[in-house]
Amino acid sequence: MRLTKFRVYFAGICSLIVTAGVARFSYSLLLPIMQDGAGLTESGGGWLATTNFMGYLCGVLIAASLHNLNYKYNLYRFYLILSVVTSVAMVMTTDIVTWAVLRFFAGACASGGFIIASGLLLKWLVKNKHRAELGVHFAGAGLSIIVTSVVVEVMMAMSADWQQQWLALAVLAAIFAVPAWLWMPHPFVDGQTSSYVKDNPPSKKFTSLMMLAYFCAGYGYVVSSTFIVDIVEGVDSLQGQGSIAFLLIGLAATPAPLIWDRIARNIGYLKALLAAYMLQAIGIILPVINDSLAAVILSALLFGSTFIACVSLVLTMAGKFYPSNPAKFMGTMTLSYGAAQIIAPVPTGYLAEAFGNYDIGLYLSAAIVMIGTLFLAKLLHMDSNLEVIKRMNKVNKAVTS
Repeated sequence: MRLTKFRVYFAGICSLIVTAGVARFSYSLLLPIMQDGAGLTESGGGWLATTNFMGYLCGVLIAASLHNLNYKYNLYRFYLILSVVTSVAMVMTTDIVTWAVLRFFAGACASGGFIIASGLLLKWLVKNKHRAELGVHFAGAGLSIIVTSVVVEVMMAMSADWQQQWLALAVLAAIFAVPAWLWMPHPFVDGQTSSYVKDNPPSKKFTSLMMLAYFCAGYGYVVSSTFIVDIVEGVDSLQGQGSIAFLLIGLAATPAPLIWDRIARNIGYLKALLAAYMLQAIGIILPVINDSLAAVILSALLFGSTFIACVSLVLTMAGKFYPSNPAKFMGTMTLSYGAAQIIAPVPTGYLAEAFGNYDIGLYLSAAIVMIGTLFLAKLLHMDSNLEVIKRMNKVNKAVTS
Protein backbone atom coordinates (compact mmCIF):
# COMPACT_ATOMS: atom_id res chain seq x y z
CA MET A 1 0.00 0.00 0.00
CA ARG A 2 1.35 3.40 -0.97
CA LEU A 3 1.43 5.61 2.10
CA THR A 4 0.41 9.23 1.61
CA LYS A 5 1.18 12.09 3.94
CA PHE A 6 -2.46 12.15 5.07
CA ARG A 7 -2.47 8.45 5.98
CA VAL A 8 0.80 8.72 7.88
CA TYR A 9 -0.38 11.72 9.89
CA PHE A 10 -3.76 10.07 10.50
CA ALA A 11 -2.01 6.95 11.82
CA GLY A 12 -0.02 9.12 14.21
CA ILE A 13 -3.15 10.92 15.42
CA CYS A 14 -4.97 7.61 15.95
CA SER A 15 -1.96 6.22 17.84
CA LEU A 16 -2.20 9.14 20.27
CA ILE A 17 -5.93 8.60 20.76
CA VAL A 18 -5.20 4.98 21.69
CA THR A 19 -1.98 5.26 23.69
CA ALA A 20 -2.36 8.75 25.16
CA GLY A 21 -6.12 9.39 25.17
CA VAL A 22 -7.29 6.04 26.51
CA ALA A 23 -4.16 4.71 28.23
CA ARG A 24 -3.29 8.05 29.87
CA PHE A 25 -5.76 10.96 29.74
CA SER A 26 -8.93 8.95 30.39
CA TYR A 27 -7.76 8.27 33.96
CA SER A 28 -8.07 12.00 34.78
CA LEU A 29 -11.69 11.92 33.57
CA LEU A 30 -12.53 8.77 35.51
CA LEU A 31 -10.71 9.74 38.73
CA PRO A 32 -13.74 11.40 40.45
CA ILE A 33 -16.04 8.67 39.11
CA MET A 34 -13.78 5.97 40.59
CA GLN A 35 -13.61 7.93 43.85
CA ASP A 36 -17.41 7.90 44.09
CA GLY A 37 -18.02 4.39 42.83
CA ALA A 38 -14.93 2.40 43.79
CA GLY A 39 -13.76 4.10 47.01
CA LEU A 40 -10.55 5.52 45.54
CA THR A 41 -9.00 8.22 47.78
CA GLU A 42 -7.12 11.39 46.75
CA SER A 43 -3.79 9.92 47.84
CA GLY A 44 -4.66 6.63 46.15
CA GLY A 45 -5.42 8.56 42.99
CA GLY A 46 -2.04 10.23 43.26
CA TRP A 47 -0.26 6.90 43.63
CA LEU A 48 -2.05 5.47 40.60
CA ALA A 49 -1.03 8.52 38.59
CA THR A 50 2.56 8.07 39.73
CA THR A 51 2.65 4.40 38.71
CA ASN A 52 1.21 5.41 35.34
CA PHE A 53 4.08 7.84 34.82
CA MET A 54 6.61 5.31 36.10
CA GLY A 55 5.38 3.05 33.32
CA TYR A 56 5.70 5.91 30.84
CA LEU A 57 9.28 6.51 31.94
CA CYS A 58 10.04 2.80 31.62
CA GLY A 59 8.54 2.85 28.13
CA VAL A 60 10.75 5.78 27.22
CA LEU A 61 13.85 3.95 28.50
CA ILE A 62 12.96 0.92 26.41
CA ALA A 63 12.32 3.06 23.31
CA ALA A 64 15.60 4.95 23.78
CA SER A 65 17.61 1.74 24.26
CA LEU A 66 16.32 0.10 21.07
CA HIS A 67 18.37 1.00 18.01
CA ASN A 68 16.77 -1.42 15.57
CA LEU A 69 13.87 0.44 14.01
CA ASN A 70 12.10 -2.79 13.14
CA TYR A 71 11.98 -3.68 16.86
CA LYS A 72 10.64 -0.18 17.64
CA TYR A 73 7.94 -0.58 15.03
CA ASN A 74 6.86 -3.93 16.49
CA LEU A 75 6.92 -2.46 20.01
CA TYR A 76 4.70 0.36 18.80
CA ARG A 77 2.15 -2.18 17.55
CA PHE A 78 2.38 -4.14 20.81
CA TYR A 79 1.57 -0.95 22.76
CA LEU A 80 -1.58 -0.48 20.68
CA ILE A 81 -2.83 -3.90 21.78
CA LEU A 82 -1.71 -3.41 25.39
CA SER A 83 -3.62 -0.11 25.62
CA VAL A 84 -6.85 -1.98 24.92
CA VAL A 85 -6.05 -4.88 27.25
CA THR A 86 -5.12 -2.73 30.26
CA SER A 87 -8.32 -0.69 29.88
CA VAL A 88 -10.48 -3.82 29.86
CA ALA A 89 -8.61 -5.26 32.85
CA MET A 90 -9.37 -2.16 35.00
CA VAL A 91 -12.99 -3.35 35.40
CA MET A 92 -12.02 -6.75 36.79
CA THR A 93 -10.88 -5.61 40.24
CA THR A 94 -11.00 -2.88 42.88
CA ASP A 95 -7.62 -3.81 44.33
CA ILE A 96 -5.40 -0.73 44.22
CA VAL A 97 -2.21 -2.79 43.83
CA THR A 98 -3.60 -4.49 40.73
CA TRP A 99 -4.79 -1.14 39.45
CA ALA A 100 -1.29 0.24 40.00
CA VAL A 101 0.23 -2.57 37.91
CA LEU A 102 -2.29 -1.93 35.13
CA ARG A 103 -1.65 1.82 35.22
CA PHE A 104 2.09 1.11 35.02
CA PHE A 105 1.69 -0.88 31.79
CA ALA A 106 -0.78 1.66 30.42
CA GLY A 107 1.83 4.33 31.07
CA ALA A 108 4.38 2.37 29.07
CA CYS A 109 1.88 2.34 26.20
CA ALA A 110 1.78 6.14 26.16
CA SER A 111 5.42 6.24 25.09
CA GLY A 112 4.37 4.36 21.96
CA GLY A 113 2.40 7.35 20.72
CA PHE A 114 4.60 10.13 22.05
CA ILE A 115 8.09 8.76 21.39
CA ILE A 116 8.10 5.81 19.00
CA ALA A 117 5.37 7.08 16.69
CA SER A 118 6.92 10.57 16.71
CA GLY A 119 10.30 9.15 15.72
CA LEU A 120 8.84 6.98 12.95
CA LEU A 121 6.87 9.94 11.62
CA LEU A 122 9.85 12.31 11.63
CA LYS A 123 12.04 9.81 9.80
CA TRP A 124 9.34 9.27 7.18
CA LEU A 125 8.84 13.02 6.74
CA VAL A 126 12.58 13.67 6.34
CA LYS A 127 13.04 10.76 3.96
CA ASN A 128 10.13 11.93 1.80
CA LYS A 129 11.32 15.56 1.85
CA HIS A 130 8.38 16.94 3.84
CA ARG A 131 8.70 19.64 6.51
CA ALA A 132 10.06 17.93 9.68
CA GLU A 133 7.44 19.24 12.13
CA LEU A 134 5.19 17.34 14.51
CA GLY A 135 2.38 19.86 14.89
CA VAL A 136 -0.15 17.78 12.97
CA HIS A 137 0.81 14.63 14.86
CA PHE A 138 0.49 16.25 18.27
CA ALA A 139 -2.87 17.70 17.35
CA GLY A 140 -3.86 14.09 18.04
CA ALA A 141 -3.17 14.64 21.74
CA GLY A 142 -5.84 17.33 21.85
CA LEU A 143 -8.20 15.20 19.78
CA SER A 144 -7.63 12.28 22.15
CA ILE A 145 -8.81 14.45 25.05
CA ILE A 146 -11.88 15.57 23.07
CA VAL A 147 -12.81 12.04 22.00
CA THR A 148 -12.40 10.49 25.46
CA SER A 149 -14.25 13.41 27.09
CA VAL A 150 -17.20 12.99 24.72
CA VAL A 151 -17.33 9.24 25.37
CA VAL A 152 -17.30 9.77 29.14
CA GLU A 153 -20.00 12.46 28.88
CA VAL A 154 -22.23 10.21 26.77
CA MET A 155 -21.73 7.30 29.16
CA MET A 156 -22.51 9.52 32.16
CA ALA A 157 -25.73 10.63 30.46
CA MET A 158 -26.58 6.93 30.21
CA SER A 159 -25.88 6.55 33.98
CA ALA A 160 -22.93 4.25 33.29
CA ASP A 161 -20.77 3.26 36.26
CA TRP A 162 -16.96 3.42 36.31
CA GLN A 163 -16.62 -0.15 34.99
CA GLN A 164 -18.84 0.51 32.00
CA GLN A 165 -16.85 3.67 31.35
CA TRP A 166 -13.57 1.75 31.14
CA LEU A 167 -15.14 -0.82 28.79
CA ALA A 168 -16.45 1.92 26.49
CA LEU A 169 -12.99 3.48 26.36
CA ALA A 170 -11.45 0.08 25.56
CA VAL A 171 -13.81 -0.27 22.59
CA LEU A 172 -12.83 3.24 21.48
CA ALA A 173 -9.14 2.29 21.65
CA ALA A 174 -9.73 -0.88 19.64
CA ILE A 175 -11.44 1.09 16.84
CA PHE A 176 -8.71 3.71 16.49
CA ALA A 177 -5.96 1.10 16.80
CA VAL A 178 -6.87 -0.23 13.34
CA PRO A 179 -5.65 2.75 11.24
CA ALA A 180 -2.83 3.33 13.72
CA TRP A 181 -1.72 -0.26 13.04
CA LEU A 182 -2.19 -0.27 9.26
CA TRP A 183 -0.90 3.14 8.20
CA MET A 184 2.10 3.83 10.42
CA PRO A 185 5.08 3.67 8.00
CA HIS A 186 7.40 0.70 8.46
CA PRO A 187 11.10 1.70 8.55
CA PHE A 188 13.90 -0.35 7.03
CA VAL A 189 14.86 -3.22 9.34
CA ASP A 190 18.38 -1.91 9.91
CA GLY A 191 17.26 1.70 10.12
CA GLN A 192 19.09 2.57 6.87
CA THR A 193 17.67 5.18 4.53
CA SER A 194 18.53 5.77 0.91
CA SER A 195 19.86 9.29 1.59
CA TYR A 196 22.40 10.49 4.12
CA VAL A 197 21.30 13.09 6.66
CA LYS A 198 23.70 14.97 8.92
CA ASP A 199 23.04 15.31 12.65
CA ASN A 200 23.50 18.66 14.41
CA PRO A 201 23.81 17.71 18.07
CA PRO A 202 23.59 20.46 20.71
CA SER A 203 26.27 20.99 23.35
CA LYS A 204 26.18 19.10 26.65
CA LYS A 205 25.41 22.34 28.51
CA PHE A 206 22.49 23.07 26.19
CA THR A 207 21.14 19.54 26.68
CA SER A 208 21.46 19.75 30.48
CA LEU A 209 19.67 23.10 30.71
CA MET A 210 16.96 21.91 28.34
CA MET A 211 16.43 18.81 30.49
CA LEU A 212 16.00 20.98 33.59
CA ALA A 213 13.58 23.27 31.77
CA TYR A 214 11.62 20.29 30.43
CA PHE A 215 11.47 18.77 33.92
CA CYS A 216 9.70 21.93 35.09
CA ALA A 217 7.24 21.71 32.20
CA GLY A 218 6.55 18.07 33.07
CA TYR A 219 5.76 18.98 36.68
CA GLY A 220 3.33 21.68 35.64
CA TYR A 221 1.69 19.42 33.09
CA VAL A 222 1.09 16.42 35.28
CA VAL A 223 -0.51 18.24 38.23
CA SER A 224 -3.14 19.97 36.12
CA SER A 225 -3.76 17.13 33.68
CA THR A 226 -4.19 14.55 36.45
CA PHE A 227 -6.29 16.51 38.91
CA ILE A 228 -8.11 19.15 36.80
CA VAL A 229 -11.40 17.24 36.77
CA ASP A 230 -11.27 16.62 40.51
CA ILE A 231 -10.27 20.28 41.13
CA VAL A 232 -13.31 21.56 39.24
CA GLU A 233 -15.65 19.04 40.83
CA GLY A 234 -14.43 20.19 44.26
CA VAL A 235 -15.87 23.69 43.74
CA ASP A 236 -19.52 23.71 44.85
CA SER A 237 -20.64 26.08 42.11
CA LEU A 238 -18.87 24.01 39.42
CA GLN A 239 -19.93 20.48 40.31
CA GLY A 240 -20.72 18.48 37.20
CA GLN A 241 -18.44 20.67 35.05
CA GLY A 242 -15.21 18.70 35.47
CA SER A 243 -15.43 16.74 32.24
CA ILE A 244 -16.40 19.93 30.38
CA ALA A 245 -13.20 21.57 31.61
CA PHE A 246 -11.23 18.57 30.35
CA LEU A 247 -13.01 18.80 27.00
CA LEU A 248 -12.00 22.48 26.75
CA ILE A 249 -8.37 21.48 27.32
CA GLY A 250 -8.67 19.11 24.38
CA LEU A 251 -10.32 21.74 22.18
CA ALA A 252 -7.49 24.17 22.92
CA ALA A 253 -4.79 21.53 22.51
CA THR A 254 -5.92 20.32 19.08
CA PRO A 255 -4.92 23.34 16.96
CA ALA A 256 -2.20 24.48 19.38
CA PRO A 257 0.75 22.45 17.96
CA LEU A 258 0.10 23.81 14.47
CA ILE A 259 -0.12 27.38 15.76
CA TRP A 260 3.04 27.04 17.85
CA ASP A 261 4.89 25.51 14.89
CA ARG A 262 4.20 28.72 12.96
CA ILE A 263 5.17 30.88 15.94
CA ALA A 264 8.45 28.97 16.33
CA ARG A 265 9.24 29.46 12.63
CA ASN A 266 8.87 33.22 13.08
CA ILE A 267 10.55 33.85 16.46
CA GLY A 268 12.56 30.66 17.10
CA TYR A 269 11.90 27.55 19.18
CA LEU A 270 13.36 28.82 22.46
CA LYS A 271 11.38 32.06 22.43
CA ALA A 272 8.22 30.14 21.55
CA LEU A 273 8.87 27.75 24.45
CA LEU A 274 9.43 30.65 26.84
CA ALA A 275 6.09 32.18 25.87
CA ALA A 276 4.34 28.81 26.25
CA TYR A 277 5.81 28.29 29.74
CA MET A 278 4.60 31.69 30.95
CA LEU A 279 1.09 31.15 29.62
CA GLN A 280 1.00 27.65 31.10
CA ALA A 281 1.91 28.99 34.57
CA ILE A 282 -0.96 31.49 34.33
CA GLY A 283 -3.34 28.72 33.30
CA ILE A 284 -2.28 26.56 36.25
CA ILE A 285 -2.71 29.28 38.87
CA LEU A 286 -6.01 30.79 37.65
CA PRO A 287 -8.36 28.34 39.47
CA VAL A 288 -6.67 29.25 42.77
CA ILE A 289 -7.03 32.99 42.22
CA ASN A 290 -10.62 32.81 40.99
CA ASP A 291 -12.92 29.78 41.06
CA SER A 292 -15.59 31.26 38.80
CA LEU A 293 -16.69 29.40 35.67
CA ALA A 294 -15.08 32.05 33.44
CA ALA A 295 -11.71 31.65 35.20
CA VAL A 296 -11.88 27.85 34.93
CA ILE A 297 -12.67 28.10 31.20
CA LEU A 298 -9.75 30.47 30.63
CA SER A 299 -7.48 28.23 32.70
CA ALA A 300 -8.44 25.16 30.67
CA LEU A 301 -7.89 26.98 27.38
CA LEU A 302 -4.50 28.36 28.45
CA PHE A 303 -3.32 25.03 29.82
CA GLY A 304 -4.58 23.06 26.83
CA SER A 305 -2.98 25.39 24.31
CA THR A 306 0.43 25.34 26.03
CA PHE A 307 1.17 21.95 27.57
CA ILE A 308 1.10 20.16 24.23
CA ALA A 309 3.04 23.02 22.64
CA CYS A 310 5.93 22.37 25.04
CA VAL A 311 6.00 18.70 24.06
CA SER A 312 5.60 19.32 20.33
CA LEU A 313 8.26 22.05 20.15
CA VAL A 314 10.86 20.11 22.15
CA LEU A 315 10.35 16.87 20.24
CA THR A 316 10.42 18.74 16.91
CA MET A 317 13.78 20.16 18.02
CA ALA A 318 14.88 16.55 18.44
CA GLY A 319 14.29 15.96 14.75
CA LYS A 320 16.37 19.02 13.86
CA PHE A 321 19.24 17.99 16.13
CA TYR A 322 19.22 14.29 15.16
CA PRO A 323 17.40 13.75 11.83
CA SER A 324 19.03 10.33 11.47
CA ASN A 325 17.61 9.13 14.79
CA PRO A 326 15.18 11.62 16.41
CA ALA A 327 14.33 9.22 19.24
CA LYS A 328 17.84 9.75 20.65
CA PHE A 329 17.16 13.31 21.81
CA MET A 330 13.46 12.58 22.36
CA GLY A 331 14.34 9.87 24.86
CA THR A 332 16.78 12.09 26.73
CA MET A 333 14.26 14.92 27.06
CA THR A 334 11.34 12.67 27.91
CA LEU A 335 13.27 11.01 30.73
CA SER A 336 13.43 14.43 32.37
CA TYR A 337 9.77 15.17 31.61
CA GLY A 338 8.77 11.72 32.87
CA ALA A 339 10.76 12.05 36.10
CA ALA A 340 8.70 15.12 37.00
CA GLN A 341 5.51 13.22 36.25
CA ILE A 342 6.54 10.50 38.70
CA ILE A 343 7.44 12.94 41.45
CA ALA A 344 4.53 15.41 41.25
CA PRO A 345 1.23 13.47 41.71
CA VAL A 346 1.88 11.90 45.13
CA PRO A 347 2.77 15.09 47.07
CA THR A 348 -0.05 16.91 45.27
CA GLY A 349 -2.51 14.23 46.39
CA TYR A 350 -1.28 14.35 50.00
CA LEU A 351 -1.39 18.16 50.05
CA ALA A 352 -4.98 18.01 48.81
CA GLU A 353 -5.92 15.61 51.61
CA ALA A 354 -4.11 17.69 54.24
CA PHE A 355 -5.55 21.10 53.26
CA GLY A 356 -8.86 20.01 51.77
CA ASN A 357 -8.10 21.47 48.34
CA TYR A 358 -5.47 21.58 45.59
CA ASP A 359 -4.44 25.23 46.09
CA ILE A 360 -0.98 24.59 47.55
CA GLY A 361 -0.25 21.96 44.92
CA LEU A 362 -1.20 24.37 42.14
CA TYR A 363 0.91 27.19 43.62
CA LEU A 364 3.88 24.83 43.77
CA SER A 365 3.26 23.61 40.23
CA ALA A 366 3.08 27.14 38.78
CA ALA A 367 6.24 28.14 40.67
CA ILE A 368 8.19 25.21 39.23
CA VAL A 369 7.05 26.08 35.69
CA MET A 370 8.30 29.64 36.25
CA ILE A 371 11.66 28.24 37.38
CA GLY A 372 11.71 26.51 34.00
CA THR A 373 11.53 29.91 32.30
CA LEU A 374 14.83 30.82 33.99
CA PHE A 375 16.53 27.83 32.36
CA LEU A 376 15.03 28.79 29.01
CA ALA A 377 16.25 32.37 29.46
CA LYS A 378 19.75 30.99 30.02
CA LEU A 379 19.45 28.91 26.85
CA LEU A 380 18.32 31.99 24.94
CA HIS A 381 21.37 33.88 26.21
CA MET A 382 23.63 31.00 25.06
CA ASP A 383 21.89 30.93 21.69
CA SER A 384 22.32 34.70 21.27
CA ASN A 385 26.03 34.48 22.09
CA LEU A 386 26.42 31.66 19.58
CA GLU A 387 24.79 33.76 16.86
CA VAL A 388 27.13 36.67 17.67
CA ILE A 389 30.16 34.37 17.39
CA LYS A 390 28.91 33.04 14.04
CA ARG A 391 28.45 36.56 12.69
CA MET A 392 31.92 37.60 13.93
CA ASN A 393 33.47 34.56 12.24
CA LYS A 394 31.74 35.50 8.98
CA VAL A 395 33.07 39.08 9.26
CA ASN A 396 36.62 37.86 10.02
CA LYS A 397 36.54 35.52 7.03
CA ALA A 398 35.35 38.32 4.79
CA VAL A 399 38.14 40.63 6.04
CA THR A 400 40.90 38.05 5.64
CA SER A 401 39.73 37.12 2.18
